[in-house]
Amino acid sequence: MKYIEKLHYITHDIPHLNHIEQAQLACEAGAKWIQYRCLSKSDEELLKDIKAIAEICDDWGTTLIVTDHIHLNGKADIQGFHIENMDADFIALRKLVGDDITLGGSANTMENLTRLALEGADYIGYGPFAATETKPNSYEHLGIEGYQHVVKELKGQAINIPILAVGGIKTYDVEALMQTGIYGIAVSGAINFADDFLEAYRDFYILVKENTVN
Repeated sequence: MKYIEKLHYITHDIPHLNHIEQAQLACEAGAKWIQYRCLSKSDEELLKDIKAIAEICDDWGTTLIVTDHIHLNGKADIQGFHIENMDADFIALRKLVGDDITLGGSANTMENLTRLALEGADYIGYGPFAATETKPNSYEHLGIEGYQHVVKELKGQAINIPILAVGGIKTYDVEALMQTGIYGIAVSGAINFADDFLEAYRDFYILVKENTVN
């Protein structure tokens, strides 16, 4: 099984910090996993960002994952991709990028999650936990009960894959979420819009590590 960090930090298009600045701050705070999520730029602009962030990540020993844009594989030092299309064919994607590249996917139903696991995803972001402004959607919020259910179902099916809670997670949610037995969490807005970015990241990190049960 590939290394998957338990706290995924996700960059986002925000007015007060560009993606490179977000990545720099996250690494300074101790991040070991950065997911670059930008759906608003051209390939040339994306690669400019990704190459700069890859240098930062290399300096800090941090894994760099890119949201979608799998066609950029091999054009920068990218360790993996997170695919948000819940209908994506992961068998075909794996053949495209090879075994060394990390492939994560998004799911919002047990059916989607099971399919991704069986098709060879390395981890799955499962949500939304609650309302989120980072990635607005109309999906049903899972809440704590939704993660309790999925952990139980996966154990019953003998499926072992890292599941990360995502969507509107605050620091006060982390203990209960991790106690469900999920692998970790992914966070964007609660860190990006915090009064103190570094403190917010570190608070999440400590809570995730202290409350890990698997």
